[in-house]
Amino acid sequence: MNCSISGEVPEEPVVSKKSGLLYEKRLIERHIADYGKCPVTGDPLTMDDIVPVKTGKIVKPKSLTAASIPGMLGMFQNEWDALMLSNFALEQQLHTARQELSHALYQHDAACRVIARLKKERDEARSLLAQAERQAPLPASAATANVSALSNGKRVSEDGDMGPGSKQMRPGVSESIIAELTECNAALSQQRKKHQIPPTLAPVDALERYTQLSSHPLHKTNKPGISSIDINLSKDIVATGGIDSSAVLFDQTSGVILSTLSGHSKKVTSVKFVAPSNVILSGSADKTVRIWQGSEDGNCDCRHILKDHTAEVEDPSNSMGYTSAAFHPDGLILGTGTTEATVRIWDVKSQGNVANFDGHTGSITAISFSENGYFLATAAHDGVKLWDLRKLKNFRSFELYDQDTPTNSVDFDHSGSYLAIAGSDVRVYQVGSVKAEWNCIKTLPDLSGTGRATCVKFGSDAKYLAVGSMDRNLRIFGLPQGDASMES
Repeated sequence: MNCSISGEVPEEPVVSKKSGLLYEKRLIERHIADYGKCPVTGDPLTMDDIVPVKTGKIVKPKSLTAASIPGMLGMFQNEWDALMLSNFALEQQLHTARQELSHALYQHDAACRVIARLKKERDEARSLLAQAERQAPLPASAATANVSALSNGKRVSEDGDMGPGSKQMRPGVSESIIAELTECNAALSQQRKKHQIPPTLAPVDALERYTQLSSHPLHKTNKPGISSIDINLSKDIVATGGIDSSAVLFDQTSGVILSTLSGHSKKVTSVKFVAPSNVILSGSADKTVRIWQGSEDGNCDCRHILKDHTAEVEDPSNSMGYTSAAFHPDGLILGTGTTEATVRIWDVKSQGNVANFDGHTGSITAISFSENGYFLATAAHDGVKLWDLRKLKNFRSFELYDQDTPTNSVDFDHSGSYLAIAGSDVRVYQVGSVKAEWNCIKTLPDLSGTGRATCVKFGSDAKYLAVGSMDRNLRIFGLPQGDASMES
């Protein structure tokens, strides 16, 4: 017997007293609760009119799909498909879980690396602080280079009883130092008069074939840029000052970083070797000059910090609006560039301003004296000007780049035979005279991709050029190995 509502064999059969029809109890209860009448005859019906039917165990007949082999195969196929879909969903969930785990492990590894780097920088900072506090004295040769600067250092400010914001009066260069400088000037002048171009100097046809020999990533990627370069010609060691607040000593011969000088809190704007001692000066935008003592193994210790400047240190010179500085080969003349586009010439003995050169546009970015003592090259936003120091006048100007591209660096080689200029590229000129032409013999493109070569320096005998740009790489230009062997 089948239920009059569902048409299936009821599990709990009941019968109506009025109509005698058979129902599934749960179905008829719900229908009476909703409508209050018989679903077949439409007569009024209550649960009092429903009587349970006692039966033996009811065995439901098999469905038609399970009653034949094709039906069973179809049923098995459906179950297999459902199993495959479930398995696919589980595989997707597993893949997602693996990706999330991999990402979490990567973040954990990156965090560990950052923590390790911060700990290393903290330890380096503590070490430098301990060295600075010890304030070890400089050797006599380094003291000779800048004794007056030593009086401007940390120990003077600590010993002096000065109020906040006050300025201490400086005695200037002492008479004993003036005497040493005069003696040094006499020796340098004699050497310059006897100076001859060395036979090992790179010839013009060699410079015409210069190309990039190597590129060295010396500074950090998060703050790229090399702002200054100097070379210890006797040892072929290159010093670079970086935007990343550090200076790097690099052995050009072996291609190895000898030391990284950390301690400045802002970009290093100037680096300078103090020959013949192993002393390096570094000036920074943090308003300090640091004096480093090198050792034979290449390590350097900060021996003194000069904190008398009130603005960014562009070169180890006065901070009153000066942007660059260089000594004349004789040692008693100092040239300085200013923010007012003026080049000032100073007599070190009298400590007086003896000449001014005007004519540039914008701040003076670099100055360089020729080894012959007669020529001065100055760079600014409008290009490069050459000055005759004997007649104190400008005799030639180079306007090399467009008005939006400043000239960043100039450098005479040690023999005074070549002049290098850096801007959007690097150009090398053969030095002429006041009347003779200064010919451009080589143009080296800026390979950094930044469009800005910031500094350039000749190596020993002009055998190579070291170039810094606004990326973190030091680039060395020279003759390829095969050509260099034939040249030698």
